[in-house]
Amino acid sequence: MLNPRRLVVLRAVLAAGSINKAARNLGYSPATISQHMAALARETGLVLFEKQGRGIVATDAARHLADQAQALVADFDRLERVVADLRGGQAEHLAIACFTSAAERWIPEVVRVIRQHQPNLTVEISLNEPVDRRGRRQPDLDIRTEPASGVEVQLDGYRRHELTVEELVAVFPVAHPLAAAREVALRDLEAEPWVDHDIYDSPIGQIVSSACRAVGFTPRYAVRLDDHRAALRLVAAGVGVTVLPRLAVAELPEGVVSRPVVHPTVLRRIVVHARQDRRRRDVIARAVAQLRVCARTPEST
Repeated sequence: MLNPRRLVVLRAVLAAGSINKAARNLGYSPATISQHMAALARETGLVLFEKQGRGIVATDAARHLADQAQALVADFDRLERVVADLRGGQAEHLAIACFTSAAERWIPEVVRVIRQHQPNLTVEISLNEPVDRRGRRQPDLDIRTEPASGVEVQLDGYRRHELTVEELVAVFPVAHPLAAAREVALRDLEAEPWVDHDIYDSPIGQIVSSACRAVGFTPRYAVRLDDHRAALRLVAAGVGVTVLPRLAVAELPEGVVSRPVVHPTVLRRIVVHARQDRRRRDVIARAVAQLRVCARTPEST
């Protein structure tokens, strides 16, 4: 069986570029690092390093092994943190999974409120778009986007709470002809170059694509990326237009404006799935209550 700690050491050696530098970074002696690498070579049956002049170089096998071990090392690090917390008697955690704009606009106030009641609580926040749970706790709160007219998803072991339904808006450079309008028909964006903020086709991207198909066109993308803040900067630079939820445009950069989209109005529903855990019932309920407060604020309606 492979020793996860030796995989950690291997990644440290590759990152540092030498055994001596890795030893300094990890606080080990070079001999200890060498022993770990020799043991890992025996465990795997692989040649991990080859001599080159007075030093050594990593083989392709070592690099590939280190790359493939990334997710395992993340899980191992998380497990070590859990053990340390248990040993220290500080095992109070709340895990929140959410999308970026919720993390920016809502979660700070949620964390502030719940830690007022439980000062020793550690809150772990991770993004769930795109979904990748490696190295993360199972979420106690999972905040998601759904099509407003779509099926109401239920997750096993969780209670579903609807937080809000919000409109999506079109975002333009201030000099764009459509920026002068009070509202913009979705079909009016057909001929425009688009900035796609959702290259991984998560729920918001699916909602926008579906609305465009419903009026008979597919957006012509000039740029595709996975960061709505960078997308707004590209719009400000005149690269194209984009369509985003109101929550994501609460703070627009200089040089852009947003306008409601009509014909059709494009909507998303935001829900939170709260884990049914009797041990954390109070803190989960308090967090859900604060999320409801945040969802009622003017910036999200």
